[in-house]
Amino acid sequence: MDLSPMWQQLQGMLDYVLILIPNLIVGLIVFGLFFLLARGLRGLALRFSEERKRHRNLGMVLGRLAYGGALILGGLVALTIVFPSFSPADMIGALGIGGIVIGFAFRDIAQNFLAGLLILLTEPFRIDDQIVYKEFEGTVEDIQIRATTIKTYDGRRVVIPNAELFTNAITVNTAFDKRRLQYDVGIGYGDDIGRARELILQAMRGVDGVLRDPAPDVLVVELAESTVNIRARWWIQPPRRADALDLQDRVLQAIKERLSAEGIDLPFPTRQILFHDQTEESDGDRRRQREGWPAGAGDAPRPRSIASAIGDLVGSVASNGRAHGNGRDGAPPSGSQHS
Repeated sequence: MDLSPMWQQLQGMLDYVLILIPNLIVGLIVFGLFFLLARGLRGLALRFSEERKRHRNLGMVLGRLAYGGALILGGLVALTIVFPSFSPADMIGALGIGGIVIGFAFRDIAQNFLAGLLILLTEPFRIDDQIVYKEFEGTVEDIQIRATTIKTYDGRRVVIPNAELFTNAITVNTAFDKRRLQYDVGIGYGDDIGRARELILQAMRGVDGVLRDPAPDVLVVELAESTVNIRARWWIQPPRRADALDLQDRVLQAIKERLSAEGIDLPFPTRQILFHDQTEESDGDRRRQREGWPAGAGDAPRPRSIASAIGDLVGSVASNGRAHGNGRDGAPPSGSQHS
């Protein structure tokens, strides 16, 4: 068995690897230099964003783009060194052939990618902001190219595609340094509104954390069924969820204690129910009635009261009971004679 052809093929492959080793070493060194360059560019972008807190997201996107671009460029240069016959233009041309297919297959990914870039550039919200999107509310943990992650107040993580955040309305609770809170307090109709307003203002001003500028205020907003509703409004800083809940707890407690101590009523909802016994002359007259039933041309029923109707019912039940009692156990009714 002649093994010389196979040995020659192996010898050629070994020679090719030996020739390729220097190029491979140089290519790895070049890629390592580009890797260090990419990390340096990303670090510069992050330092730029730290110096300008209002453009933190811009620094992030520039750092990610610079890092990714430097790695891609370093990879292409390294491949060209290792394989001299390799041309980046050939690779770009090969990718262009299936561009349409790739575009349809990754349409949603591309949409989220572009939306992520726009969010990072326009900065409608930033990392550590507290936002509300539909039924989700929490703190922004990270803004990635494809999606944004938020941590809800009950300790869950929500991943929201960037395209949805970019095309829908979002509430940013921490967009500004101050935030106004409000709560409606109901007092009785017999209470002095001016006195109640002054007591509510005093209670709010006495709570630590309620800002003096802008000052708290009190407005009468509704004359409800059983209360006069007064809206208490106050400002806090910072406007984060925990601070809002803590201040609201203390403000409402202070208002309740102050109003109760001064004798201001905080009534429960009440409702009046009027029973009409139909004793007026016009009651039951379908041509003059006021009870809501359709009018008719026939004779109207005789006016009756609730008391008389109950009396008739009791009398009917009593008479039926006596009738059944007389015929119980086969005993004849009183006054009957045996044949």
